[in-house]
Amino acid sequence: MTERMAEAFRKEGLKGLSGFHPVEILRVRKRGRRKSLLVPPKYLCVSPAFLSAAVDEARSCIRRSEPISCTYCRVTGVDATYGFSIEEGSWNGDDVFRPRGSTGKVVVSERFERCVTQHGFTNMELTPTEKFVLDFYPPRPPPSTPKASA
Repeated sequence: MTERMAEAFRKEGLKGLSGFHPVEILRVRKRGRRKSLLVPPKYLCVSPAFLSAAVDEARSCIRRSEPISCTYCRVTGVDATYGFSIEEGSWNGDDVFRPRGSTGKVVVSERFERCVTQHGFTNMELTPTEKFVLDFYPPRPPPSTPKASA
């Protein structure tokens, strides 16, 4: 993340990222017809929180390759996701996190979304969890529809 975004993250009192270690940029490649080299912003390496919330299996459309064996971490192979929800009462308030039971998805809070909009940050796409789709083996029908809306 850029230093500017890290400053906004801290200023807004957001939680869920750790690290904030400086990154050394070794080379910048010129893009397009620009003749002058751009000076890149300062970047920091950050890591999102893990295990601070859990996916609600009953309210999510997730196709798994095997059943969940550990009810805490909920790590199994996920073949497809067609929307998911966070289990009520499992979220600890982090604004950026990777939920238990998902595969590599980084989830952000509405506070984080407001911070992004307010400060005009770009180069990211924020998708509501109920509209998130990732299917490694399309085309095929999505998993069964959840019992309650996401």
